[in-house]
Amino acid sequence: MPKKTLVLGFVCAALLGVSSAGISQDTVQNKKDLYSQVELFSYVLTTIQSDYVDEKKPQDLIYGALKGMLSSLDPHSQFMDPDEYKDLKTETEGKFGGLGIEISIKDNLLTVIAPVEDSPAWRAGIKAGDRIVKIGHDVTRDMGLDEAVKKLRGDPGSKVTITVLREKDSLVKDFIITREIIHVDDVKVPHIMGDHIAYVRLTEFRENSYDELHQALENLRSQGADSLVLDLRNNPGGLLDVAIKIAEDFLPANTTIVSTKGRNSSQDTIAKSENNNGDFLNWPMVVMINEGSASGSEIVAGALRDNKRAVLVGGKSFGKGSVQSVIPLPDGSGLRLTTARYFTPSGVCINGIGITPDVVVEEDASLENKEIEGDKESKEKNEDVDTVFSDLEDKEKKNKTQSSQDKKQNEQLKKDRADIQLQTAINVIKGIKIDRKFKQK
Repeated sequence: MPKKTLVLGFVCAALLGVSSAGISQDTVQNKKDLYSQVELFSYVLTTIQSDYVDEKKPQDLIYGALKGMLSSLDPHSQFMDPDEYKDLKTETEGKFGGLGIEISIKDNLLTVIAPVEDSPAWRAGIKAGDRIVKIGHDVTRDMGLDEAVKKLRGDPGSKVTITVLREKDSLVKDFIITREIIHVDDVKVPHIMGDHIAYVRLTEFRENSYDELHQALENLRSQGADSLVLDLRNNPGGLLDVAIKIAEDFLPANTTIVSTKGRNSSQDTIAKSENNNGDFLNWPMVVMINEGSASGSEIVAGALRDNKRAVLVGGKSFGKGSVQSVIPLPDGSGLRLTTARYFTPSGVCINGIGITPDVVVEEDASLENKEIEGDKESKEKNEDVDTVFSDLEDKEKKNKTQSSQDKKQNEQLKKDRADIQLQTAINVIKGIKIDRKFKQK
């Protein structure tokens, strides 16, 4: 069978193009085993080409085999065809199409890591930890991550129905969501709360995240901020080097941020801070996390907690402690391959486990809604009073001249009060400040 021999020779040359001279006996045996398995692969491939009911393009067969190979490794490894690889590069730039959710496989179920704030999924009510059991009419059991992503994506304006299992509430519910282009702002609502406490929410770790966060902190410092609540809730991660650089802003030089360990010693690394300017090194800090905090968020949270630099507040994190390398291939396709696992400075690998915060505070949606409704009711009453006395006190004129920035700050303060986890973080910061004052006496 010359056709089979040709295919086998090509595959073996591509996969095994190394001489066995000078290699250990075990390695030689492993290569012999691989040759025999490649022969099996070649036989199946040529059989499909010659006997399958429909003619298939060789590329489609190879792509399908590669997708299966990568998906058998772990939930995060993936073969991407040229279109999928292009989409991945677009995502890291902060603009992409879809529903606005980060998904993964957890406990063999398609799981939402976190919804992107202000995205269609977020507005529909999708939450971190939701299990997606159906996409349209397709059950997701045994569905690969790449296949699920394809089904969730589509043209902006088109709709998709997803069925969600929310285990905490014993709820199964259909969500009809309209796809749109997702624009992601890395840094959200930076502002100063009471007692000179700065608040910044970081939504993901992308190319410009560090610059945006650092600039926001500089601006808040110039306004009098002297401490920080860094909100990493529902931050699904992103670029490893960006997460390291952000942690570095708060850690002194030579402090370990994260270490990675791979199959080969050449893949083992230790990332240490090179921060010598000290701009934010002495700020009291709280980092907020929850079950939607994954990967890069866990690197930052683990680094700051293990180095006794920040207190963690919120809920247990997602538990994604593996490092994926993105490898471009000659035809425009790519591999997302798990090449290492990362460890916090204390040597803990949180993959599949997550990080439990120092102060555990579960989100209270009912309390939040009640307080927001109370704020709305109070606002309506105040507006009625303002109308009655507008002629006497010229309130109408004062409201018109009030800056839009002040209005936004007032609205943000109301949201802050409705967030029980944030209120706990503020109290922890205040406690740290009081403790420092006592120690200085």
